[in-house]
Amino acid sequence: MSASSAGAEASRGGELDEFLRYVAHERQLSPQTVRAYADDLREFQDFLDRYYGAPEWTWGGVDRLAIRSWMGDCVSRRGLARTSVARKLSSIRSFYRFLHVEGRVEANPARAVRTPKKQRVLPGFLTREQMDRIFEAALLRAEAGGFHGLRNLAVVELFYSAGLRLSELQGLNVGDVDLVSERVRVMGKGRKERIVPVGRMALRALRGYYEAREGVIAAATRPDGRAVFVGQTGRRLSVRQIQNIVGEFLRVVGGESGLSTHSLRHSFATHLLDSGADLLAVKELLGHASLSTTQIYTHTSKERLKAVYRLAHPRA
Repeated sequence: MSASSAGAEASRGGELDEFLRYVAHERQLSPQTVRAYADDLREFQDFLDRYYGAPEWTWGGVDRLAIRSWMGDCVSRRGLARTSVARKLSSIRSFYRFLHVEGRVEANPARAVRTPKKQRVLPGFLTREQMDRIFEAALLRAEAGGFHGLRNLAVVELFYSAGLRLSELQGLNVGDVDLVSERVRVMGKGRKERIVPVGRMALRALRGYYEAREGVIAAATRPDGRAVFVGQTGRRLSVRQIQNIVGEFLRVVGGESGLSTHSLRHSFATHLLDSGADLLAVKELLGHASLSTTQIYTHTSKERLKAVYRLAHPRA
């Protein structure tokens, strides 16, 4: 290796090390984040060695075409998802922002490169038949008696009836649920409040659960009297506890992949749209800030209709 090549390589490595020290000590990012920056930028450096085919290249000589070629390599050769490429591109932008502020480069070539669009993944949801099976199982356990069975039935009924997020259901207080006016006040993302109607089956489940809850709260040493959903000790259920409750019922439908607690919310939206509900109304019920977020459920419905058509039509 010539002296000029060795000098260029040392200079590139030194600038990269300076950046990593900067994010670690001055910005005080976590060790995991600093490690991710290091991995991303060293991978990018290795690619540029192959791309330019000569060791004399410098960070200041890299242009947006080189960055776009690197992105293509990530997808085509390495098979990375768009979300992974977008994260790595963010690392490169941060590095070049640092170099620009420090006067090491004239411009940030990564600013002119578009972030890959996220792939729109259709959310997992349950069919109406699957939901019926879940409710049948929950009702059987509730009818067997006992606090847990009544509570768990109320959990899945309210999840599906009101289309709540996990955090929204976990944070519900007794004052948020109005059994008379048949609605629930929900504090959503960004502290945005919305009012959602509650169906008769969920109301019935809640009334049954509340009777059992009174005994638990009365017997508890330090109960959380505000929380709607509590454990045997009278304390508010955690997110993980609710996930376990719902996960147990999801297993009733037989090892379905791609299902989670959030699938009850997805099912709520999909079934409403399948039945002809207005998209704007569903948007308000879900508490979405943008209509485009709600529109993914129309794709779900359309894909399902296509599948039914292909299976049922004799000339599909």
